[in-house]
Amino acid sequence: MVDLNPMEQSVVNAMKELGATKDTTIKTADDIMKKCNRPKGMVTNTLVSLVQKGVIKRVVREKASGYYLLAQV
Repeated sequence: MVDLNPMEQSVVNAMKELGATKDTTIKTADDIMKKCNRPKGMVTNTLVSLVQKGVIKRVVREKASGYYLLAQV
């Protein structure tokens, strides 16, 4: 189990609510930002942190990268 700070937990919860739980249902940073109602820079930094911790995966796409949860946290 990975220890998450409150902002990381907020982003993970937003991703769960958006249904970003597998590689076919990825969501952009903008989608996640709107759901958790936090500044985009803060959400982007948190997404990078969660990728480094192995909680989420980043998928590089042509227009905007997408994210999805790897494990149920």
